[in-house]
Amino acid sequence: MNSSTSRRSFLASSIGGATAFQIIRPELVRGQGAPMLKAGVIGCGGRGTQAMENILTGCDNVEIVAMADVFEDRMETSLRMTQALKPELSKRFKVDPEHRFVGFDAYKKLVASDLDIVMLAANPAYRPLHFEAAVAAKKHIFCEKPMGTDATGIRRFMAAAKKSRELKLTVKCGAQRRSQTWYLDQYKRVSNGEIGDIVHMDANWVGTPVLNFNNTKLFPNKKRDPKWGDLEWQHRNWYSFLWICGDQIVEQHLHNIDVCNWFKGGHPVEVVASGGAAWRPREEEYGNIYDHCSADFVYADGSHMSSYCRQYNGSAQNVSERIVGTKGVIDSSVLRGAKLPFDPYVQEHMDMMNSILGKGPYINEAQTVAESTLTCIMGREAAYSGKKITWEMILNSKQDLMPKDFDYKAAFPVPPLPVPGVYKFV
Repeated sequence: MNSSTSRRSFLASSIGGATAFQIIRPELVRGQGAPMLKAGVIGCGGRGTQAMENILTGCDNVEIVAMADVFEDRMETSLRMTQALKPELSKRFKVDPEHRFVGFDAYKKLVASDLDIVMLAANPAYRPLHFEAAVAAKKHIFCEKPMGTDATGIRRFMAAAKKSRELKLTVKCGAQRRSQTWYLDQYKRVSNGEIGDIVHMDANWVGTPVLNFNNTKLFPNKKRDPKWGDLEWQHRNWYSFLWICGDQIVEQHLHNIDVCNWFKGGHPVEVVASGGAAWRPREEEYGNIYDHCSADFVYADGSHMSSYCRQYNGSAQNVSERIVGTKGVIDSSVLRGAKLPFDPYVQEHMDMMNSILGKGPYINEAQTVAESTLTCIMGREAAYSGKKITWEMILNSKQDLMPKDFDYKAAFPVPPLPVPGVYKFV
């Protein structure tokens, strides 16, 4: 190729049986950054709104130009919050009415827009679908965790992750400890052999409930609005339902488990776990997830990771990781109550931008954080079923939790709370 074409990638993808060719814009190529990059966000809830503020704070060469969400009212709330940011940030929030997309297919319209970066912050169940679409559109991606809620979705995500690496797209995931100075310093200690061989790890997210229905403005009397169909209700109360949130071990505890996999340099090969619902009533608004789960993960070298997560009110709390080596120990509980020198939620966007512009190392965390997500799903399925689950079992699991009919009024009955010995691993 001559110099004028060597910076272009001609790639074919099959969409609906048709083959489409696209030339990657120069600012999408590492080292060829434009003065101002355009970003759009899919999922305008609390995390998506915060992510927009984070990227505007950390990257002065970014404009937010598109938004997509299943619900118009949620987008309107996000718009008000983002437009109320301090002037130096809000002036780069430029989402005109033509680029405010609403509905279950809104993500398609957003990724087809003139964007350089797509930010994925919708409910976890949609991550594989949205990530796949963003990669096919050849966008750089900020991808919130987790990467899915079942093995079928994770395999789909991993296939798109492979394609994203081939395209040299930057993919930064919302496992922000990977951008936090303290963790990076400790990882260097591990890499340099300072703590020796890792022989045991503890991962803990012992915290309080995440209850959407505590928002009395959204849920009067903490109950379902009778006008809502099953899917609308489950989306608005998303943290209570397995298919859309993945349960606590997947949606929240992933942060700690990802640190352990990162430091260990791989994923476990098997797990035995237990859990249940100690306080969550068997009522509709509480859904079908556990409120506590403990797991014993085993890695290929025989070392163990003890994982424990729970969501209890008024109880002891502990969000930390402990890495035990033959020469020393790393314990992140020292961070409890400490003031961080810099916000890792902002730093992760700065790291992403440096990768896109070629000012820092190339970053694509899609595969590794997908493996951490699958590790969490493996632990969940071991607790639900009571069985020992191996990596090969979960990697080949046929579980597919996604609805087949996406409509606000669609019927989608909620399966009962999983009971070991009754629940079937598939």
